[in-house]
Amino acid sequence: MANAASGMAVHDECKLKFMDLKAKRTHRFIIYKIEEKQKQVMVEKVGEPAQTYDEFTACLPDNECRYAVFDYDFLTPEGVQKSRIFFIAWSPDTARVRNKMIYASSKDRFKRELDGIQVELQATDASEMGLDMFCSGLVCRLMMNDRRGYFPKTSVVSVKNCVVFV
Repeated sequence: MANAASGMAVHDECKLKFMDLKAKRTHRFIIYKIEEKQKQVMVEKVGEPAQTYDEFTACLPDNECRYAVFDYDFLTPEGVQKSRIFFIAWSPDTARVRNKMIYASSKDRFKRELDGIQVELQATDASEMGLDMFCSGLVCRLMMNDRRGYFPKTSVVSVKNCVVFV
């Protein structure tokens, strides 16, 4: 089905791979690319469950936009293993203006196709994709959804390679 704003369709494989990541945890990340000639969003790369965050960021091109999802594991203050699915809109400053416009106009509809996104991150350069940004984005999201008083006003949250004080 095409997006009215950009004319981009979403290939069925995009949703199927996302469901595998979400339900079966068979992937660590998925990188999506808009194929302008075919006018649709396609799966470009799928990361194995053992791949790291650094391996994921190395797969993003320096001068082209992409969408991506990353399954991020972390520990709660009580030591419980949890996971959140991040949606990343990668739009580097060095990308062509047309490329940025196509991705920007297709993002919301594409994101709606991926039911289960828990945190969104937009990045224009590598510094905005650092692990610290994931940690802070995750903490903000967890605290906003904290209906049970899970996080007191001052909490320490351990997120894989970092600890965040909020």
